[in-house]
This record gives sequence, C-alpha cells and structure tokens, in this order.
Amino acid sequence: MEILEIVMTLGMLVLLQAVLGFDNLLYISLESKHAPEERQSAVRKWGIGIAVGLRIVLLFLLITMIGAFQSPWFDLSWVGVIEGTFNLHSLIVLLGGVFIVYTAMKEIFHMIVVEDFHTEIKRESASASSVIMKIVFMNAVFSFDSILSAIALVSDSSSNAVEPISSTNFWIMVIAILTGGALMIWLADSVSTFLQRNRMYEVLGLFILFVVGILLLSEGGHLAHMKLFGQEILAMSKATFYFVITVLVLTEVVQSRYKKKLLQQQKSLRK
Repeated sequence: MEILEIVMTLGMLVLLQAVLGFDNLLYISLESKHAPEERQSAVRKWGIGIAVGLRIVLLFLLITMIGAFQSPWFDLSWVGVIEGTFNLHSLIVLLGGVFIVYTAMKEIFHMIVVEDFHTEIKRESASASSVIMKIVFMNAVFSFDSILSAIALVSDSSSNAVEPISSTNFWIMVIAILTGGALMIWLADSVSTFLQRNRMYEVLGLFILFVVGILLLSEGGHLAHMKLFGQEILAMSKATFYFVITVLVLTEVVQSRYKKKLLQQQKSLRK
C-alpha cells in the first residue's frame, strides 16, 4: 500500500470516527454529570480511555471471530406478534438501544417533575466507577457501527465483514481509533461545560439521545430480521437520523431566539 493511499485511508477513518462518535460523546457528557462533581472530568477521560482500549480489542475480535457475532443464537416465532432470528450483534445493539431510551426518558421525566433546579443539581450522585462502567458499555455498543464501517472502508470486497484484513489496514484502523479517542477526550470537557452553562440545550441533548436509542433499536431489529405484528423492522438510515437531528437543533435555535424577542417586547411594554 502506497504512503499516499495510507494517509488518505487514515484520514477517512478518522473522519468516520468523528462523525459516528457524535452520539457517543453526547451520551458521555450527559452521563458523566451523575458522578461526583469533582470527579466528572476524570470520569470522562477514564471512561473514554478504557473504552478506546476495548474498542481495539473489539476490532481484533470482529476481524478474527466475525462468525461468532453473526451466527444465530435463538429464534422467536410468535406469528403475527413477534418474529426474529437473534445473534450476538443484534442483541448487543438492541440492549444498548433499550438502555439509551430508558436513560433519556428517565432524565426527561426528572426535568419535568423537579421543582427546584438548585436542589436538582445536588441530587444523589452515582459512584465514579459505576458511571465509567456505563460509559464503557455504551461505547462498546456504539463501536459496532464505527468498526464495521471502518472494516468496510478498508476492504476491497462487498462482503467486507468476513474478508481477511491485512496487518497494514489493521494498524491504520488502530491509529484511527486512537486518534478518535484523543479527539473525544479533548472535546468531552468542552461539551459538558457547554451543557452545564446552557441547561436549556440539555433538554435538546436528551431528545437527541432518545433518537439515538430509536436508531439502535431499529438497527438491532433489522439485524435480527424482526417482525412486530407482521411488520418488518427496518433500520433507520443515517441520512434520516442526521436530518432529524438537524431539525431538532434548528427548532431549538429558532425557538430560543423567538423567546428572547418576546421577553424583550414584554419588558419594553412594562416600561
């Protein structure tokens, strides 16, 4: 492989890690606030660092043992209600989707019922180790997409997941993972600080996280060839996902500016 080709492949893989790591970084920023305040930054860094190491291990396992992840484990055949063939990959993605939807809904409900935000900020904290474990687990779930996409990118065959990967391509992917991890560590504190200073955007972040959970559920259902009440589950496309996120962000921006304008008009009328 020529040097120029290696550099171009590495650049595309780093860009891929950055794009697919957006939802992961958002989850880390929201989850880390449950740790004790003085340890939140360390939790983010340790969580990402451990997760990056496990992502490299997962890369090796996916390359050498892809059959174990894709082999069917069990079938569900309740005709007209739920049908599907589940493998390890689909189960991990489905479990991650359920966990993210639950986390987002729990936080949204908490925001609705809380009466004093000063009290809410000081609510009971989880241990740093438990938060790190959640971050590492969800990073493993998010890793499947990015790693499989990376394998597809460096493979010459359309059946990319099962084709042998050269040692050069393996180390290119490892470097891309390490680079993506370093970028996440660098950005994690900034994203968390932004959400803390602009708490109205935390609600937006939680709804984006909810959409991420739906994305994972649809993908897991598609991998398992699931049918619910006779309807086949189709994976949400990445284009649809980013379109929904863009609409949510634009709605929040327009609504915030409109709200500020209304408040200014009310103040001027009172004068």
